[in-house]
Order: sequence, then structure tokens, then C-alpha cells
Amino acid sequence: MTPRSLHARLIAAHDPVNKPALVKLYTEAADTANNLDASCFFLTHAYVFALDAGHPDAPRLYARLKAHGREA
Repeated sequence: MTPRSLHARLIAAHDPVNKPALVKLYTEAADTANNLDASCFFLTHAYVFALDAGHPDAPRLYARLKAHGREA
């Protein structure tokens, strides 16, 4: 069996919304992105879902965004 692509797993996690899975998958997308802008785009999504879910990774995701100057 071939593992599903990251994109397919992200889509599946959105319907129905599985916030812990979305935090994990958007973080994975950020970690594998091919440039800083894409990485921070995915990190922002991971961070928003983490905040909404009360996920323990929220502070770490925020720190990563801040380290790249993406602090609001």
C-alpha cells in the first residue's frame, strides 16, 4: 500500500476538522517546504489550528514564526 501524499492527508483532516491532525500535518508541510515563505505559510496554519485547539505545540510554533520575523 502506498502512503497517501501530504496534500491528501491535509484534505482528509479538514473534513471533518481534526485540529490535532491539522497541527501535525501543517507542521510537517512547513518542515518539508522548499522555501522560507512556504514554510512560514504552513507554520502560520499550524499555529492557528494549535491555538484554536489548545494544542501544546502552540508556543513552539509561535517561537518558530518569531525566529523568522513573522511575528504579528
